Amino acid sequence: MRNREGLQPLQNSLSGLPQWVSERILHQVSQLTNYVPVIGIMGKTGVGKSSLCNALFADKVSPVSDVTACTRDPLCFRLQVGEHAMTIVDLPGVGESGARDIEYAALYRKQLPRLDLILWLIKADDRALAVDEHFYHQVIGEAYRHKVLFVISQSDKVEPACGGEKLSTEQKQNIGRKICLLHELFQPVNPVCAVSIRLQWGLRVMTERMIRCLPREASSPVAVQLSAPLRTDAVNKKARDDFGETVGSVLDTVSSMPLIPAPVRTIIQAVRDIVVSVARAVWNFFF
Repeated sequence: MRNREGLQPLQNSLSGLPQWVSERILHQVSQLTNYVPVIGIMGKTGVGKSSLCNALFADKVSPVSDVTACTRDPLCFRLQVGEHAMTIVDLPGVGESGARDIEYAALYRKQLPRLDLILWLIKADDRALAVDEHFYHQVIGEAYRHKVLFVISQSDKVEPACGGEKLSTEQKQNIGRKICLLHELFQPVNPVCAVSIRLQWGLRVMTERMIRCLPREASSPVAVQLSAPLRTDAVNKKARDDFGETVGSVLDTVSSMPLIPAPVRTIIQAVRDIVVSVARAVWNFFF
């Protein structure tokens, strides 16, 4: 029902176009609102992947792949909020053994094209990063570096660990050094984040960076999955703007189709900015 309420203003903004053109545009917009993002999450055993997912998302993850299958296969988990869904792919961490890493390299190369983003978790006190570094440069490579967001997990365990209810000044300084080290080793496209699930520290910053790293069509469906405290104004604004831009891209695609007559193409180009503004305005009806 809310989707129909959102589509009506968009339809009105397209009223100057032939019906078959506006229907094509509205159909593609509807497909955008039903996009199912796929986020990969990786890290060594005990890095806290499950804890992070449970802290980030409103819905608890439920497996959709056969958990009795080979443990070296990725496990897929589905999250659902209302009509919107997303998938988390639990990718095995590297560094168990040379033979396993060869298998994992093939597995990753198969999975990378379908992933919208990879959350690569590294424990704050993990100093054995040579294998991760090699894997990142040789397997992820230039083609998919933009999909990786490094997350330093369990930041409360960084030295000097005290088990308190907030990070000490010394711990924050050491986390800063860890972030600098990861930037030096990996030269990532996206800024490195640091979080502590136990202390609920760093999650908002990490979430806002995650939304910025996602492809435009994925940010709104992921934003709606987030737990309420993490759906900040910055998250919602980025998702809203992305939705407007994806709707604008739909108009660009339709306008460039060979069968579109020149006068109709002129109308599409003339109303594009208006349609994008309307899409932003009705975002709440879809998400």
